[in-house]
Amino acid sequence: MPRKMEIEYPDTLPDLLQESPEEFEREAKMAMAVKLFELKRVSSGIAAEIVGMDRVSFLLALHRYGVEMINMDLEELASDIEDF
Repeated sequence: MPRKMEIEYPDTLPDLLQESPEEFEREAKMAMAVKLFELKRVSSGIAAEIVGMDRVSFLLALHRYGVEMINMDLEELASDIEDF
C-alpha cells in the first residue's frame, strides 16, 4: 500500500506562481521525482510511479527541468557499451 506524505506551504504560494493549488501540488510532486531521479536515488520507473505517469512520459518531461534523459556519467556509459 502506498504511503502518503503531507507538506505544508503558504496558502498564497500557488497564487504567487499563478497556479491552482492542484497544479502547484502536481508540479511539486514532479519536481521531487525529477530531483530524486537526477541524484540517482530512484530509477526512472520509480520516479514515474511517484507522479502517476508512465516511464516514457516521465523521461520525455525531463527536458522541462533541464535534466538529461540518460542519467549516466561517461564511465558508466563506456562500461555499458563494453558490456553490450
